[in-house]
Amino acid sequence: MSRISIADIRKDYILASLSEEVVGDDPFSFFHTWFEDAVRAAIDDVNAMTLSTLQEDGFPDARIVLLKGLDERGFTFFTNYESEKGAQLSKHPKASLVFHWKELERQVRVMGVAEQLTAAENDTYFASRPRASQLGAWASPQSQKIEKRELLEERFAQFEQHYTDAVPRPAHWGGYRIVPIKIEFWHGRSSRMHDRIVFEKQDNGTWSRYRVAP
Repeated sequence: MSRISIADIRKDYILASLSEEVVGDDPFSFFHTWFEDAVRAAIDDVNAMTLSTLQEDGFPDARIVLLKGLDERGFTFFTNYESEKGAQLSKHPKASLVFHWKELERQVRVMGVAEQLTAAENDTYFASRPRASQLGAWASPQSQKIEKRELLEERFAQFEQHYTDAVPRPAHWGGYRIVPIKIEFWHGRSSRMHDRIVFEKQDNGTWSRYRVAP
């Protein structure tokens, strides 16, 4: 049985280019432009991003989470504070994000510091979630070992019966904001001569911008 040669899988990137003039001076503004392009392109899970954190032993740990907010302060997502990523961020509040919109041949890398959202911000978002997702936040002891799937279903049913009206937000559930210190915009180009433009936060709060080789 022949196997696919992974090393021979290649793609030439030919859609567009990326210049300093197009990117401008505000990385948040340009991110919004790219994000809106991705939405209009009907890309599946357009707000999916890889979140990388640090384990206590120094190993990086990565998973996909969903972007749920963005302003001039940073990128927001929600989770169980008692999960593995929550425990890791409590000890090492530094993280990286990667957005990959392959249909547009674009990638964005973010490096920053994680901060928990306020209780009011958490309450507002939790109230907007579907009821089943709210109950799931109570039912799932995220990242903890469980013996079988049925235990989760039993816990879900118990909380469904307990909260017959509005579902309150669990104290262990909430959001993080990744406050960026560096944002890189990558655009695929032919012959692997990709465009990479980086913004780096300065001590005075402004952003420096520079190009790096692919």
